[in-house]
Amino acid sequence: MKSIVATTIACVLLYAPISRAQENGNAPELADESSVPLVFQPAGPPPTPMHTGLKAMIKSIGRDFVQLPSKENLYWALGGGAGALAAHQGDQYVSDHIGGNPTADAFFKPGLVIGLVVPIGGSVATYAWGRLRDEPKVSHVGSDLIQSQVVAQALTMALKYTTRRERPDQSSLDSFPSGHAASTFAFATALERHLGWKYAVPAFAGASYVAASRLPSNRHWFSDVVFGATVGIIAGRTVTSREAQPYPVSLTAVPGGAAIMVSPRRFNR
Repeated sequence: MKSIVATTIACVLLYAPISRAQENGNAPELADESSVPLVFQPAGPPPTPMHTGLKAMIKSIGRDFVQLPSKENLYWALGGGAGALAAHQGDQYVSDHIGGNPTADAFFKPGLVIGLVVPIGGSVATYAWGRLRDEPKVSHVGSDLIQSQVVAQALTMALKYTTRRERPDQSSLDSFPSGHAASTFAFATALERHLGWKYAVPAFAGASYVAASRLPSNRHWFSDVVFGATVGIIAGRTVTSREAQPYPVSLTAVPGGAAIMVSPRRFNR
């Protein structure tokens, strides 16, 4: 926008003296438009459509894992780790006051089903719709949604069987991080990158609801949920690292800490 305004002002400043000189008869007439040669630029080949077949998707998943080690993902991991460490201080308090609470458990109970059906079912349904109806843009979104689920669950499983943290209900040693939180936040992040915040706000609200639903059932500690959400964001952003978003959100280092940056940039889709 600034460049457009600057260009407009420059044109006005350059044209104004010429216009006044012509009115006073002190300037030569401008060349006739017909005498100016027209130069036609070739349009070039049409853009190559995005390949969204199964083979292309599998190759893209491989590239996603290669792209995981990045400076931005390191910032997100450090920020999520700091958040999980802070939440760890209240793990026992949240478990004592929310875990087993019948009112909270009834309110959040649908989150278990939503966390399983929506991210996976929605991803597959979007991809299938785009492929069956020959709509590459739709199948591209579906492909990225599926890829985000694969990356999120791979990271979650690796962390679960590395940390071996016991669940609050003592049922198993795979509490950290929350797979439901990772799955739903990966889904919401991929949607935000493709469609912008207008459609992503409901998705993030649903992801937060699903993540919180793991607390009343005593299936996860509060810190599990916080870092699970971070894993999902990392997965979604990595898969869609080539996509455009109207208001991209990034985590960056600043003197004395870190900051979440929201820049109103636009890229060619």
